[in-house]
Amino acid sequence: MTTDELSAPLGRKPVRKRKFRLPFSATQTLATAFTLFLGVFGYYAIFTENPLGGEPVARLTIQPDQLAAPASPPDGKDKEKDKAAAASEAAKAPPADPAGQRTVTIIDGSSGARKQVVVPSEAPEDKAGAEQAPSGAVNPKLLEQTRHGAVPIAADGLKPFTAYAGASEVDRERVAHVPTIAVVVGGLGVGAAKTNDAIMKLPAAVTLAFTPYGADAAKLVERARAQRHEVLLQVPMEPFEYPDSDPGPQTLLTSISAEQNLDRLYWHLSRFQGYVGIMNFMGARFVTADTALSPVMREAAKRGLGYLDDGTSPRSVAAALAAGQTVPYGKADVSIDAVPTALEIDRALGRLEALARENGNAIGTASALPISIERISQWAKTLQNRGLALVPLTTAMLKSKSG
Repeated sequence: MTTDELSAPLGRKPVRKRKFRLPFSATQTLATAFTLFLGVFGYYAIFTENPLGGEPVARLTIQPDQLAAPASPPDGKDKEKDKAAAASEAAKAPPADPAGQRTVTIIDGSSGARKQVVVPSEAPEDKAGAEQAPSGAVNPKLLEQTRHGAVPIAADGLKPFTAYAGASEVDRERVAHVPTIAVVVGGLGVGAAKTNDAIMKLPAAVTLAFTPYGADAAKLVERARAQRHEVLLQVPMEPFEYPDSDPGPQTLLTSISAEQNLDRLYWHLSRFQGYVGIMNFMGARFVTADTALSPVMREAAKRGLGYLDDGTSPRSVAAALAAGQTVPYGKADVSIDAVPTALEIDRALGRLEALARENGNAIGTASALPISIERISQWAKTLQNRGLALVPLTTAMLKSKSG
């Protein structure tokens, strides 16, 4: 027992001492804090000026020279002076380009002052990476609609062969008396990596031939033309080993009617645009059949296209049919990478040079193998020093026709 219990009167329990207690409860504490919050908020809302209170805010990086004078006009005697100064500044400022920029009003959150800021609509890097529209553009007048889509057509005396040529008349006159060589690299459009390598690594004078089967063939052709390459369309034609050796869907065949072949031809012609002509893709049997190839050559004439024979079939009737239809024509003299090694490619390029010196002109074909692209690129750099000129295919075709 404690001392208090012993000294307490009999019959009474000792009174326990109360522990320390706060003078207010938890509920009172929360009520007081909430009241203070409302008071501070009310004071801020009533007595503080904030012109942007509650409005969304956008942050822009502003150069000092982009800021214009406040929009509100000055009062008093300085009004005329300010007008003259503003007119002087406007005369000094470069003209605005509505297509390339826009004006945004910025409001100062503390003073409420308004400022006009010119903001470009395109980032500089976007403009730098944009493709050259003039060299990659397709003339809508040179298109005809079919059930497969747009196909090229000659119109108003203009032909795709000349409209999309990679050299001007002045360029052709410059090399009229110089031995010239045209190189056509084919098999492009299927495989973006190898196609981009050919587009970017090969000289612009090299003509690029695209198959119609690539998923992004139209974009790749546009990119090639933006780099000033001439473009050909490779049309799949029946080989002797068909169907064991199959060029692909919609192949032109000797066993079907001319109407069916033309419908298939339109399908190929509509895959992309901007090409100067067509060339056979395989087709050793088809190009020897006069009745099968004649409708194709008539279409080439009607649509203002050239025709390149890849030179693999010695019995091809393409030259005679092209002459009868006045179609610009060329035939490959050398297959540059028939043996795809650096040594054999260099030898083939040497044969091209010899033929060009002998005949004044020569045409070579190659595929887009990395070794072919590398050797052709290196060879082209020194060609001019040896007295020869690398030219687009259309230049070689026209030079052969003129003799």
